[in-house]
Amino acid sequence: MTTAAALGYAPGRTLPLRVEAVRQLKRRRTLVMAGILAALPFILIAAFAIGGGPDGADNTRITLMDTATASGANFAATCLFVSAGFLLVIPVALFCGDTVASEAGWSSLRYLLAAPVPRARLLWSKLTVALAFSAAAMLLLPLVALAAGTVAYGWGPLKLPTGGALPASDAVLRLAVAVAFVFVSQLVTAGLAFWLSTRTDAPLGAVGGAVGLTIVGNVLDAVTALGDWRAFLPAHWQFAWADALQPQLEWAGMAKGASISVTYAVILFALAFRGFARKDIVS
Repeated sequence: MTTAAALGYAPGRTLPLRVEAVRQLKRRRTLVMAGILAALPFILIAAFAIGGGPDGADNTRITLMDTATASGANFAATCLFVSAGFLLVIPVALFCGDTVASEAGWSSLRYLLAAPVPRARLLWSKLTVALAFSAAAMLLLPLVALAAGTVAYGWGPLKLPTGGALPASDAVLRLAVAVAFVFVSQLVTAGLAFWLSTRTDAPLGAVGGAVGLTIVGNVLDAVTALGDWRAFLPAHWQFAWADALQPQLEWAGMAKGASISVTYAVILFALAFRGFARKDIVS
């Protein structure tokens, strides 16, 4: 019986993605984060209703915020603008930073490895699910915003701050490009959180560390004395998605930002796998 069990053992079938996804979906923090992201568009709609809409008194510089109530597409773009810099960092750091460290904190990590689940398989399963949940968070906010904005402000073209407008059908495609870039740009935060999650038994430490380092990156990008060195910071390109909301789609900024983010992320994921393979698991 022991021999048959050994022969039938398939490392690639341990810890199936479906099982890990269901476990993560049932976590309270997943439901809370989904609720916060889904509630933000309605909070902004209420704020505009109470305040009488965006203040466009300063006509010298028109921004997405000034055109927020022009259509559902404009409102979705505004929600992306106000959340991409910080709010959308939180779910990525949470899903990727909590995934391994929480198992260690619950003292269940060593039992998973004793199942036996190969270390690389465990990390791949958890990382894949964490990135999938992060992508779902990126999609949830603009989808809810587009639906709520369409009900509140109507379905129409995307009014561009630079002048002109995009037809509604083109606007949806441009918003999809913008959301895809935001997700790619957040891979650095995902890499930081996941690497820290394999280094600590404290989920809060991994999540908080990833958010903190992301904020440090934003601060460094604001230091103009760094000159051209800022181009090597992922934070320097975090709003390059705005190039998708131009009369002519501009790819240059997004391509540079995506290459920087993917490079950092691959290095951080590799460090996580390498370090975890050698780590002495005691919890």
